Amino acid sequence: MADLSTDTAGIHSPNPFWIASGPPGNSLRQVRLAFEAGWGGVVWKTVGGPVIDTAMRYGGLDVYGRKLVGLNNIELISDRPAEVNFAEIAKAKEEFPDRAVVISLMVESVREAWHEVVKRAEQTGADGFELNFGCPHGMSERNMGAAVGQVPEYVEMITGWVKEVATIPVLVKLTPNITNIELTALAAKAGGADGVSAINTINSIVGIDLDTWETRPSVDGKGSHGGYAGPAVKPIALHMVSSIAANPELAGMPISGIGGAHTWQDCAEFMLMGASTVQVCTAIMHHGFRLVGELETGLSNYLDARGLGSVRELVGGSVQRIGNFGDFDLNWQVRAEISPEACIGCGKCIEVCRDNQVDCIDWVDGTVNIGRIAKVDHAECIGCDLCSIVCPVQDCITMEEQPRVLPAMSWNQLNAEVGVPGFHAATSGITWDEFPDRVPALVDSHGLHNLGDGPG
Repeated sequence: MADLSTDTAGIHSPNPFWIASGPPGNSLRQVRLAFEAGWGGVVWKTVGGPVIDTAMRYGGLDVYGRKLVGLNNIELISDRPAEVNFAEIAKAKEEFPDRAVVISLMVESVREAWHEVVKRAEQTGADGFELNFGCPHGMSERNMGAAVGQVPEYVEMITGWVKEVATIPVLVKLTPNITNIELTALAAKAGGADGVSAINTINSIVGIDLDTWETRPSVDGKGSHGGYAGPAVKPIALHMVSSIAANPELAGMPISGIGGAHTWQDCAEFMLMGASTVQVCTAIMHHGFRLVGELETGLSNYLDARGLGSVRELVGGSVQRIGNFGDFDLNWQVRAEISPEACIGCGKCIEVCRDNQVDCIDWVDGTVNIGRIAKVDHAECIGCDLCSIVCPVQDCITMEEQPRVLPAMSWNQLNAEVGVPGFHAATSGITWDEFPDRVPALVDSHGLHNLGDGPG
């Protein structure tokens, strides 16, 4: 059996599955249940100044009958006194010394306030801190949370304040509500952070009640922006985690990944994108702490099947596969193939190809009767993959790699030869008017021919 133990910035845990700072990690009672279920670590719900939460603090997004694809919340940090939280954190660490216990912190942007809370929090025996620079609602209006995380200079400054007194690892939780998350990750590093957590929730309004015209959640008829989480945010989180991991100036920066992880596959994807631990919150709010058993079993079986001895072998494994569009081989080709045995004759692929792409799919022999089967005209197919994405039958439509006819050619290589067609000839090489003459018959749905030495 593969070793699931891992390490993030010197914070060790028996498996990579941590509870993210939020409702599931707000008390000793909950954390005790979580650790008994098998979770490897917890980031305790953010400790800071006093707050008062509202009723109706969550709004869910359901998609085509699937519940809670997205979750919006206007909940604030822990509404329990810091002294109570710290006492329970110490007890949790005493009872479960092998589990990672990280304290999320957020206080006003005053050096002395951060020094004080860090010194008090360290007395709990916790394994690390997570600085909450990401909360997009409620606290940001008080110049905390995302109000700090959106300004790299503030991230660096406050991280530096914490590192002046902290003797345990410090993670900085980054906001996704920013143009380039790499800038704040770099600022966290400059401030001395031992690692980063990414991402926090995304600013959002999850929906409107069309009967009352109130936003969801509604507090006595009024609503506001809140933090968006759940499966729907995973693609955004993966992108931001990978951008941090791929930045050469951040090479080796430990990352705790957050954002929509519900399954062991989700967790594996975060780790392949550079995270060494994965934090989960919305999935627990939906399914409870028992979920960790499925995560452990699934990931362990996956590692065994691939002959990997440790989960650490996943970390960053796909980062080198993230490239730039200009370097993609435009002559690499695939074509859609429809399995006659699997096709149920629904016609979805025909409709979407007709309405969105090149109209290259039709019924075999033009039949539209019961038992009909769709077929692809390979001469017209451009290999876009839309048909297989919308097909309701698993593996009915596959994208098959085609034998190479033309040598590799990227957009950057083309640009080096003739210049990129643009709007201004003075700055963009050749013009659009010149493009057909300078690149004769080289561009069609089946590839970009090499200049001068490819089939013309």
